[in-house]
Amino acid sequence: MDDQRSYAFNRSREAFVASDLRIADTFWTRLKGLLDTGPAEFTFGRGLWIVPCHGVHTVAMRYAIDVIYLDENLVVVHLEENVKPWRITRLLTDAASVLEVPAHTIWNTQTRVGDEMEIRCPQENAA
Repeated sequence: MDDQRSYAFNRSREAFVASDLRIADTFWTRLKGLLDTGPAEFTFGRGLWIVPCHGVHTVAMRYAIDVIYLDENLVVVHLEENVKPWRITRLLTDAASVLEVPAHTIWNTQTRVGDEMEIRCPQENAA
């Protein structure tokens, strides 16, 4: 997955939500998610874009995350802040994908429902 580095930029707020974004777009990468990272590796600027996705869990994780739900046009439809380990987030049929970012990223970037995201993918099939 290292060859699929990307970024997520909040156009509405003119702020990078993740400048080092991994993409989970296969069954196995979505299943694994962030389980192979610890809090020291998943710091501000990092992120995971899960495509497709309607909700996530933090079962077996060791740290809290922020979750940004996006529709098919990359517009923010829901936010979950500081989701602690061993939780299950809301399932939203309106969401086409989800961004997992370090806790407090939503607050730091002032991301809001309705914001438009830009996600840069180096591989065409990851978009």
